[in-house]
Amino acid sequence: MSDIAISANGVWKNYRLYQERNRYIKAAILRGRRAQYEEFWALKDVSFEVKHGETFGIIGSNGSGKSTMLKCLAGILYPNKGSVKVNGRLAALLALGAGFHPELSGRENVYLNSAILGMNRKDVALRFDDIVAFAGLEKFIDTPVKNYSSGMAVRLAFSIAANVEPEILLIDEVLSVGDESFQRKSWEKIEEFRREGRTIVVVSHGMSQLQQLCTSVAWLDKGVLRENGNTNNVIADYTGSSYDTQASTESSMGQRWGTGDALISSLEIRNAANELSEVINTGAGMKIVVNYDSHTLIEDLVVYLKFTTLQGVDVWATSTRNNGIALPRVHGGGSVTLSVDSLPLLEGTYLLSAALRNASETTEFDHWEHGYKFDVFQSNRFDEGIVGIDAKWSAERR
Repeated sequence: MSDIAISANGVWKNYRLYQERNRYIKAAILRGRRAQYEEFWALKDVSFEVKHGETFGIIGSNGSGKSTMLKCLAGILYPNKGSVKVNGRLAALLALGAGFHPELSGRENVYLNSAILGMNRKDVALRFDDIVAFAGLEKFIDTPVKNYSSGMAVRLAFSIAANVEPEILLIDEVLSVGDESFQRKSWEKIEEFRREGRTIVVVSHGMSQLQQLCTSVAWLDKGVLRENGNTNNVIADYTGSSYDTQASTESSMGQRWGTGDALISSLEIRNAANELSEVINTGAGMKIVVNYDSHTLIEDLVVYLKFTTLQGVDVWATSTRNNGIALPRVHGGGSVTLSVDSLPLLEGTYLLSAALRNASETTEFDHWEHGYKFDVFQSNRFDEGIVGIDAKWSAERR
């Protein structure tokens, strides 16, 4: 038996983007031609192999062809050129409740979806209670699926896919929809699959999760395979590229208010090498530089900084006044630098706010709320939450 579970050989896949569409035969006859369209190539000569027992990741920005690639692997789409070979029983989680009939109950959809995945009715009956218990839908299993929330639908879909015990499991960014408890159970199930030697192909924007799970990763960029290989190396190249392209459009934002007696001319984030950067590694050093201009003489200027998550949670706030730093008699241009020796933030996107205030902090000359967006990337660290706490585990047997 070959040790290759999945083989993609020179896969090309296109879609037709219609500029106009003849909805009726009469319209086509009157126009005297077919509706005009453009060909969009979602995949362009993509080739890779996934070995049995390997956990393989596919990364890339939105619209790069990741989901199209998974659909080709699952047999939902067929390549225009090239071929896909799959060796083993496959289950796919490609969309919320894909394959569910909205008018049928959860119970009926369990049998329907399991049949699609290759299970007979007797096997489904034996596993039915486990499927429902894993999804946590005991009270709602006889309710029509059209009344389910998106989280309930994806829980049931994943529970079915996990309990058919596939040799190959395809996952397309759906596990982030469930609640925290279900996400934890799902990743524990995936870890169980890995230990059992099953093959997993996963698409995700969570780089830390892919680092923890995957032995290798493929990076798709506008349908082209940019890189394929060691997880850490590919992710490092991808994050550097993706953050560079986003920097010009996402670095400046937010709302501003104040008296205008002093203004923040720019905000800068620098990495440990003192280079301008929109991505900082967890545990690495960083500097925040606030450049300002004062139009009048200001006694004891106070500079304020705050970190916030995208969900609006305040992570940390500080000011020159709170740390005993005085900026007396400011008039004209200047800058203030805040140095962080080891950034404790875990992976995610954060917003930086800054303000210029008077000595009593009752008047704001310039407040720039969410004036700067930056990303934190954690490497070889698998903690969850907002901050990473340095700690050591110890264990003993009794």
